[in-house]
Amino acid sequence: MNQPIFSVVIPIFNAERTVETTIQSLQSQSIQNWEALIVNDASKDCSATLVSAMASRDPRIRFFNDLKRTNPRGAAAARNVGIENAEGQYIAFLDADDLWLPEKLSHQHTAFLGGADIVFSSYRRIDPFGRDEGVVTAQSEVTWEDALAGNPIGCLTGAYRRERFRDARMPTDIWPEDYRFWLDLLRGGSVAVGLPEVLAEYRVTSGSASSNKLASAYGVWRILKEENISLVRRMYCFAGYISSSTKRRTHPSSKGDST
Repeated sequence: MNQPIFSVVIPIFNAERTVETTIQSLQSQSIQNWEALIVNDASKDCSATLVSAMASRDPRIRFFNDLKRTNPRGAAAARNVGIENAEGQYIAFLDADDLWLPEKLSHQHTAFLGGADIVFSSYRRIDPFGRDEGVVTAQSEVTWEDALAGNPIGCLTGAYRRERFRDARMPTDIWPEDYRFWLDLLRGGSVAVGLPEVLAEYRVTSGSASSNKLASAYGVWRILKEENISLVRRMYCFAGYISSSTKRRTHPSSKGDST
């Protein structure tokens, strides 16, 4: 089998209500040369059964289901299982309750062929019933300096060149882990390319980790503290995060933090 263009990492934990439509959104991509690395994180519902059935019908789906695991390891550690087993040229992330639009991978592939090492896009926030809650618009370019003011990369839209960041792993000791991950990739001087098109839909649920704004703010402060910047600059960057996060949640279309 030829090397897949994309390796798509999908952690699942008790996602029986959404995981099928999530995988179907991947199967509907205009680029079909991909592999899905789906990692079951000790789900107690029927998620594993549903994914196993889909994997039996689609050889591109690689299902990692540790039957001996009884306690969830967390999304970051589950994603790392996928990253470590990826064989594609580019690695992309998709959570089990989110959706991709059909041209998502195609647009990103074009950007990678143009020389980008990290690519992300605009995305739409939707409620559990699929109703529009506004668009988060991607910045055209993001550097490490830019990202200090809050995570501008929605993880469900982010993808990176595997060869360029072969040792990259999601941190398992801090949250939001995706913010730390993208900062680590950008710190070496890489520039993330943002695509203006809305290429994904992020499902907002009251019980999701990202819905806990106080915990998110505390996590961002901790991450900035580890970036070896002055207290004054850290406070300035944190204020930028608060401002962009608030703006994104009060305006139907905005640029800003994805955490």
